[in-house]
Amino acid sequence: MLKNQTIAVIGAGHMAGALIGGMVKSKLVPAKSVIATRRGAEALSELQKKWGVRTSTDNKKAAAEADVIIVAVKPQMAKKVLEELAGTIRKDQLVISVMAGVPTAAISRLLRVDAPVVRAMPNTPCLVDAGATAIAAGAHAGEKDLARAEAVFSSVGLCVTLPESALDAVTGLSGSGPVYLYMAIEAMIDGGVKMGIPRAVAAKLAAQTVFGAAKLVIETGKHPAVLKDEVTTPGGTAITAIHVLESKGLRSVLIDGIEAATNRSKELSKLFEA
Repeated sequence: MLKNQTIAVIGAGHMAGALIGGMVKSKLVPAKSVIATRRGAEALSELQKKWGVRTSTDNKKAAAEADVIIVAVKPQMAKKVLEELAGTIRKDQLVISVMAGVPTAAISRLLRVDAPVVRAMPNTPCLVDAGATAIAAGAHAGEKDLARAEAVFSSVGLCVTLPESALDAVTGLSGSGPVYLYMAIEAMIDGGVKMGIPRAVAAKLAAQTVFGAAKLVIETGKHPAVLKDEVTTPGGTAITAIHVLESKGLRSVLIDGIEAATNRSKELSKLFEA
C-alpha cells in the first residue's frame, strides 16, 4: 500500500533511522522513495550510504514532495517544526507522529490543516526489528491511514492500534519499558558476579535469559504466571527466590514505575493544550 508513495522522515535520529531501515529492509518502500531530513549533514550522509535513501536539510521541501510525513523530532522541538511545516502540509497527506506526549489535536492545530494524523509510541528495540508500537488515529484519520501507519511500524516489530487516550499508558509500559528491563538485566549480572560468575559470562546469561523468557511468553501464548508455576518446584531454588522478590515488593515497584511514567506522559501532553 506504500510502494508507490514517497515518505518524508522529519528528524531522522536513532528511532527514525530504525524505521527507515525497517521499511527499506522489508521492501515496504524502495529506498529512493524515502526522504530523510535532519540538521547534521554528516548524519544524513551516513543514512544515505547505509540505506540508499534521499536526504535533505530542508523540512518543508521534503514534506512537500511526500505522501506520508513521519515527524520524529524531540517533543521540545515539536512546536517549532510543526509551525515551520504549516502551510506546506496538504489534506491529502498522512502525518505520522512519533513525538512522545504530543496529542494529535495539537499537531493539527499547529499545522493549521485538517490532514489525517496518526500518533505512534514506538520503543527503542525498533533498532533491532523487535519494537513494540501502539498507534492511534487523530480526528481526521481513517482506517486506510491507520493501515499505512501500521505497515510502517510492523516493519520493525509488533504494532497494535489503541484509542489515543491509552497512549500515555503505552508510554509508561512499553515506551519506557526497555529501561526497566535494562535495570533488571544489570541487577541479574551483578547478582551473578556476586556469586562468582565472570561478568562477561553473567552478562550473556542474563540477557539471554530475559530474551528466552519473553520468547516463551510470545510463542506459547501462556500466561506468565503459568510459565512461572511450571518451573517452580516444591522446596526448590525458584520458589525460594520468588519469596524474597515478593517480600521486597518487585511487582508493586514495577507497577508503581509504570504508573509514574504514565502520569509524567500526561503532564507533558498538557504542555500542548490550546
